[in-house]
Amino acid sequence: MVIVVNARVVTPHQVLDPGWVAVEEGRIAGVGRGDPPARSDAVLHDLGGRFVLPGFIDLHMHGGGGAQITTDDQEEILTAVAFHRRHGTTSTLASLVTDRLDRMAASVAAIAEIIRSGDTGRGRIVGVHLEGPFLNPAKKGSHHAEHLLAPDRAALRHLLKAGDGTVRVVTLAPELPGGMDLLREVTEAGVIAAVGHTEADYDQARDAFASGARLATHLFNAMRHFHHRDPGPAGAALADENVVCELINDGVHVHDEAVRMTLSAAGSDRVAFVTDATPAAGMTSGRYHLGPVPVFAEEGTVKLADGTLAGSTLTMDATVRHAVRDIGVSIVDAAIAAATTPAHLLGISDRTGAIQPGKDADLVVLDRTLRVSAVMAGGEVVHGSLTAP
Repeated sequence: MVIVVNARVVTPHQVLDPGWVAVEEGRIAGVGRGDPPARSDAVLHDLGGRFVLPGFIDLHMHGGGGAQITTDDQEEILTAVAFHRRHGTTSTLASLVTDRLDRMAASVAAIAEIIRSGDTGRGRIVGVHLEGPFLNPAKKGSHHAEHLLAPDRAALRHLLKAGDGTVRVVTLAPELPGGMDLLREVTEAGVIAAVGHTEADYDQARDAFASGARLATHLFNAMRHFHHRDPGPAGAALADENVVCELINDGVHVHDEAVRMTLSAAGSDRVAFVTDATPAAGMTSGRYHLGPVPVFAEEGTVKLADGTLAGSTLTMDATVRHAVRDIGVSIVDAAIAAATTPAHLLGISDRTGAIQPGKDADLVVLDRTLRVSAVMAGGEVVHGSLTAP
């Protein structure tokens, strides 16, 4: 048994300060305040007041460390996953951008094979997110216009078959002809339908959520604007208690005050911080590719040649840090948005997403400046050290 002590342990309800977490056989064996029960077989690590948060769960990640997800090169996919694990992401969806259908299917199949192989030692992919190709061209963002498809059941089935049960989220524009039928097919397949890259008005988005869509892809971005006479998809998502709202909380994609308003309106149990990270995350300024589309990173932002935002350089630790230090979000709510809410949405909260006995020991240790000093996945330290600096 390993026990971390003298820590600020962030649970879904409070911060235990000082607190302790016991880990045994890859799982959380106990959590408490003060000193842990004496165990002769325990190895104690004094964290010196550092924070312990649940391992982050990213619903929307396209790449990082120079590598991207929309490829059939498994090594490249795992390079991106491993990069984000070093920043505290212990579970992630692998998000594809729009590409030619056969290339998307090949990428889905490659990711599915990684998932079926189990622990690769590089990080845990918990499913595939298809961000496209069924998006509105008017809100395509960085997606390749020529490869977008009208809602097409045959194309959807082709991609789902390639994933062999690993596709967990499909983003689509419900207002497109056939969009609602496709949405229903997604949900009937047991996959989470997300509304995004959409020109849907409030009523259309409300109907999509009433018909089973449960997620709003990067709220406010690449969707019809919120307006007081037409709240649009953002208003419909915020008003529906069954919908989780993704937020790219990097201080660029969404104004800090809009983040505060979203958390106030929906609560942290309906907000999921995501990175929407590109291969440029963790890299220097320059040219990269997001699927078939060239993107340009400069001063922490990623854009198309015409200046359109095209994903981010964000990591999950950075979004938590920005939420707490710059916006004033409590660290409890930040941890919920970065781990607990995504776990509930994906149906994996029985084993991860919170620091509670019985769950996997997926933990992130942050120093007093909220920077990662250690990452634990399944009870193993996979990055950094538990030794106090």
